[in-house]
Amino acid sequence: MKNIEKSTEPSSIIDTQPRHEMHNRWPRAECVQDFIDNLAAVQSRIDAACLRAGRSTSDVRLLPVSKTMDEQHIRLAHQAGCKILGENKVQEAWGKSQAMSDLTDLKWSVIGHLQSNKAKLVARFASEFQALDSLNTAEILNRRLELENRTLDVFVQVNTSAEPSKYGLAPENVADFMAQLSPFPNLRVKGLMTLAEFSSDADRVRACFIRLRNLRDQLAEVYGNLHLSMGMSGDFEIAIEEGANVVRVGQAIFGARSLPDDHFWPTGG
Repeated sequence: MKNIEKSTEPSSIIDTQPRHEMHNRWPRAECVQDFIDNLAAVQSRIDAACLRAGRSTSDVRLLPVSKTMDEQHIRLAHQAGCKILGENKVQEAWGKSQAMSDLTDLKWSVIGHLQSNKAKLVARFASEFQALDSLNTAEILNRRLELENRTLDVFVQVNTSAEPSKYGLAPENVADFMAQLSPFPNLRVKGLMTLAEFSSDADRVRACFIRLRNLRDQLAEVYGNLHLSMGMSGDFEIAIEEGANVVRVGQAIFGARSLPDDHFWPTGG
């Protein structure tokens, strides 16, 4: 079987299509069994994508995304086995972490853009930050983490679709950016993150993931095996075929969100 992780162009033997037709149409999970079933369905899709790509399922981590979901539903998801959850908005994530502090094994990953004035909150509670794209934010985060006597796993966000509405560094600027992170020892760079173009054209979606993987490969000599966080409910299978190590899945687990997309992402993102 062809090794997709080493390919540089979309493979003609894989015709996986995005599932964006389900966007904001996934049925809501309302009980523990619903979450168990949804998690199993997502894991089945992960397993199938890994099989197509000749990869081990142990190479891919599922990050359930709980943005906008209330405490009741998050507690159900936790009972179903979700031990780390992704959140876009820092203030919302901080509130949830405090309300559910009794769940001592529940960790939080901040996956959305971070304003520097919210860095102190991330330093207090997050176990992971997946949207680092500013040296100013890195400096403030590091200082706050020092005060909290904590370290933080971070992913550098890359704008692989070249859409001006999206956050993230241009691919050609990532190497210089990462070279400037060495003075911040409390930040542990674990990988790269991207949002693919929201498109029903599989080739355009796949191209975003290939760009991130190729960038990872270019950086490997200096930074070793960086992980790739890429792929969401509608396109994570394509992301896995192109080397994703972390897939961020919300609606396919929790169900459709009641708020519009621009509540979480820049317009057009």
